[in-house]
Amino acid sequence: MDRIIVEKSPPLKGTVRISGAKNAALPIMAASLLGTEDIVLEDVPQLKDVEIMCEVLKSLGAEVKQLDPNTLLINSNGLNNYVTGYELMSKMRASFLVMGPLLGRLGKTENALPGGCKIGTRPIDLHLKGFKAMGAETVLADGMVSAHANKLSGATIYLDFPSVGATENIMMAAVLADGETIIENAAMEPEIVDLSNFLRKLGAKVSGAGTSTIRIKGVKKLGGAKHTIIPDRIEAGTFMVAAAITGGDLEILNVIPSHMKPIIAKLGEAGCTIDEDYESLRVIGTPMLNSVDVKTLPYPGFPTDMQAQFMALMTKCNGISIAMETVFENRFMHVEQLQKMGANIQVDGRSAIVNGGKTLHGADVYASDLRAGAALILAGLVAEGETSIYDVYHIDRGYENIIDKFLSLGAKMRRENN
Repeated sequence: MDRIIVEKSPPLKGTVRISGAKNAALPIMAASLLGTEDIVLEDVPQLKDVEIMCEVLKSLGAEVKQLDPNTLLINSNGLNNYVTGYELMSKMRASFLVMGPLLGRLGKTENALPGGCKIGTRPIDLHLKGFKAMGAETVLADGMVSAHANKLSGATIYLDFPSVGATENIMMAAVLADGETIIENAAMEPEIVDLSNFLRKLGAKVSGAGTSTIRIKGVKKLGGAKHTIIPDRIEAGTFMVAAAITGGDLEILNVIPSHMKPIIAKLGEAGCTIDEDYESLRVIGTPMLNSVDVKTLPYPGFPTDMQAQFMALMTKCNGISIAMETVFENRFMHVEQLQKMGANIQVDGRSAIVNGGKTLHGADVYASDLRAGAALILAGLVAEGETSIYDVYHIDRGYENIIDKFLSLGAKMRRENN
């Protein structure tokens, strides 16, 4: 079993380049099933989740080639399978995103229920609601969900919650449907905009992405394209917090500052200095961090994927900080691990109250999910002694070359195989 060992480190200094966004790459890879010509995707991060999605696409009959470490060639002209079994689907929730493209392209799809991080209930009912509105029949039985339609038809679909996955799946199903589909209360995340831009390059007619109303006019066929994945705003946020928690000075490259506004605002409240450029940020920490409160919300609010990392930061802030989680109901599993390191945190329902400014100490801890693992690395950077983090496969799912990147900034950490 691999573990990451983190030692107390000096203030991090230097330059780090952010990788392409996992949460943009995966739906775009799924959407590649809609095209019938060569598709080249650039700045695709080298991650376990990306490997799994490649396996999913190949199992459905797509050709996938690795042109270089961060470039994929996908050709789905020979798409010949519509079933994705449990072995692949159980490894990663995002594999469920092939359902919309398969339904749109082949008129049928059958998938095992998805897996992924256990951070709370993430029902697929909104996905199925959208498919049904477009005329598909859906069946959920024996751990499998299937849908079929002779031809999807445009519809107006109101999402009860602005689910990113449901918005993406419905968009992908709608691009080859007859007529116009309108998604109301759609998710507005940058990853949605990136998917829309990609679909338009293939020949789809999509407008309104990035707002709460997305319109899709169906077309007969989609072709090929070359597309570069947007930078990963959560990886960028993680390194921004790393600068803050260590009192460091980091220049962060390949970042879109407009995607980072909640993080920039909260780090500013904590006393950090943030300088913005066109595609870079500089974050300068301070030895005396102010307490700061966060409340997770759908974009453009504070991202739930940054809550754990900010809680690690809160342990070093003077006074009381509060983290309120409104997106997932089971996303405080990192609290117990931070408590092992000496953090003073009390959970009250969906709020965690952090009494900061205390000295953390190294401990054996477990990454319960991807972002919890990142939070434990951050805490380990400022804890006395050594912190051993187990279940690091979660971290591998979402951060490309994370140890090498931290080492280049002066962090003290290593990976060991027990």
